[in-house]
Amino acid sequence: MSVQFSPTFIALAKAEQAIAAAKAKGDEFGLPFAISILDAGAHLIALSRQDGAALAAIETSQTKARTSVLFGQATKDLAAVVQPGAPLFGIESATRDPLAFVAGGIPVRDAKGVVVGAIGVGGGSPDQDHEVAEAARAAL
Repeated sequence: MSVQFSPTFIALAKAEQAIAAAKAKGDEFGLPFAISILDAGAHLIALSRQDGAALAAIETSQTKARTSVLFGQATKDLAAVVQPGAPLFGIESATRDPLAFVAGGIPVRDAKGVVVGAIGVGGGSPDQDHEVAEAARAAL
């Protein structure tokens, strides 16, 4: 039986291309990264952990992507709204799965602006993670 999907989902082949682009960008930093690509439901499509990437980078990449897809924003843009006194302070305790409000997660949108997934990266500094995620998104 064949399952039909919306034309705006992230196909595995495209996710693999995005991971290859992320790895190439990561090579520019000389660091190993973990790259996660999630669908709009925050479910894993593809994951790559380069040789030497910290084991924690697997979790952080998935958590950053999950946060980005749930909020529809880059995680670096959410950091300010979760600080003490800010509107979303404490939101991380309201979800079943962990959230991460540090750079490295970015949403993927279709041509109409609808969030169809997210990319999360861990392994470098927050700014490096964000750049690697952007390279992956550009390949989609």
